[in-house]
Amino acid sequence: MNGLFLVARREVLVRGRTKGYLVSMIISAAVVAVLAFLPKLLGGPDEYNVGVVGAESAVISEALTTLQPTQETTGDEGPATVTVTEFPDEAAARAAVEDGDVDAVILNGDTLLTDGGVNSELSLIVDTAYKQVASAQALESAGLPPDQVAQAMASVPEMKQQSIGEDADEAGARLAIASIVVIFLFFMLMYPVMFVAMGVIEEKSSRIVEILLSTLRPWQLLGGKIIGLGILGLINVLVITAAGLIAASASGIMPDLPPGTISTLFATLGWWGLGYAFFAALAGALGSLVSRQEDANATITPLTMLMVASYLVALLTASNPKSSLAVVLSYVPPFSAMMMPMRSASGSVEWWEQVLSAVLLAAAVVGALALGARIYRRAVWRMGSRVKLMEALRG
Repeated sequence: MNGLFLVARREVLVRGRTKGYLVSMIISAAVVAVLAFLPKLLGGPDEYNVGVVGAESAVISEALTTLQPTQETTGDEGPATVTVTEFPDEAAARAAVEDGDVDAVILNGDTLLTDGGVNSELSLIVDTAYKQVASAQALESAGLPPDQVAQAMASVPEMKQQSIGEDADEAGARLAIASIVVIFLFFMLMYPVMFVAMGVIEEKSSRIVEILLSTLRPWQLLGGKIIGLGILGLINVLVITAAGLIAASASGIMPDLPPGTISTLFATLGWWGLGYAFFAALAGALGSLVSRQEDANATITPLTMLMVASYLVALLTASNPKSSLAVVLSYVPPFSAMMMPMRSASGSVEWWEQVLSAVLLAAAVVGALALGARIYRRAVWRMGSRVKLMEALRG
């Protein structure tokens, strides 16, 4: 194992000191930090469409449209705008909520009908209007004098809410996080994997590999390169993740993240490790087939296309993680390296599904390492023209 770790140490020290690696890591961390601040920087006054239906429609409509913005309902982005839509019956109101034509509907002046719930701002606006109407009716029926308004307001109960779907805000946040996870995994896998292939080709084209293999075994050289570049990739991933979490905490969006987001991000590191080991083993094997940088594209293109296909499928199914395609591919290596963390971020996967998918991907990693080592051992010695893949497999 000394030879293996010696090669890994060499890769970390040599590659980790290059300006390209350091600059790309700093730029990536800065971009992630800026993205975490965008929701706060680009935010503005919200606009809501609230439907009303029932005997109290006129009264509650007047309260919503004449409600004076307060410090609690405006925040730092200015007062929100509320548009009221009246519906003839409850069926029409429910259909409007399900179709997304309105954000919520007030039924009979005391029940808020939503499709998965509403955000805190709209909930506070509607609740304030409801309390104004209820307190006015209570004062009128009880004949209370104006000086007892505060006491009457305190006696009004909270408005009931009925949800007919998943929380809209949480679902949208989970979709955004799932998409970010997929994009993050793709770019964090693509660069170190390509470095493995380019490093193998560089050593072979300069014939340095002949000197190295005079004292090292082929599996030590390939394995050390994969481990060393993997360590650099992991450092890059950790730096970017830390920058994102720190920026999210500083910008104030951390409390708005769905439950389980932090644990999902840390679990993503494990999926990154499995995906990197799989693709890096194949990249090293394919890189050993050629002796010139000019021939690299033709050899590595199939692997690149496989990575891009995994990325596109995961990104396109992020909006529907429960679809048959998403569920099936989340167990199929190497698609599972991006599909399962995407499904996990969307909150539509059980723990045992992740364990099963990880076991299958780990088994595929072992197979890829064995296959990659075999091809590398038989092809890295052969200089000159490109070695065909089947020739390397047959020996």
